[in-house]
Amino acid sequence: MADRTVENPGTDVPQMPEILERVLLYAIDEGKQKMEAGEDITPFTTLVVHESVFIETHPGNDAQECFNLAQHTVEGARGASAYAFCYDGYVETSEGVKDAIIAEGGIPGQESGYAIGLLYTIGSDGKPEFNENPSYIGKAPNFMDSLRDATEYPDADIDPKYMDSSEE
Repeated sequence: MADRTVENPGTDVPQMPEILERVLLYAIDEGKQKMEAGEDITPFTTLVVHESVFIETHPGNDAQECFNLAQHTVEGARGASAYAFCYDGYVETSEGVKDAIIAEGGIPGQESGYAIGLLYTIGSDGKPEFNENPSYIGKAPNFMDSLRDATEYPDADIDPKYMDSSEE
């Protein structure tokens, strides 16, 4: 899923909320584990609801359809405190185009979100070789921009599928 543009007006890494940083890193790690197991990454979201993390895949026929499916899921996630949307893509660097596992995410009520990426190359054995740490890519859309803080939603307003913590 490579047809996405994330703004990067500079190289300064902003201070982001801890919950968002954790869910972005969690999503990158999930994507990395899939690739290390020889699997393709189907675009997916991770949602933090109460103390649980829920993962939902968003297969589509093209990048825009995957994006739309993920956005639809996250926009309706009342009671979630953060999300990440993760996919296999690429970033343009000063050294050219590089493959990356990308995670974009946000928290309720913020105008924009953030994107991070874990660069990788495919080794001679056909297996991915990952950089040690993810890098900040830039600002990204925030699918939760119109949601209120998670604590403002009573449990009755939260989708029941997010109330079962067994998916953690």
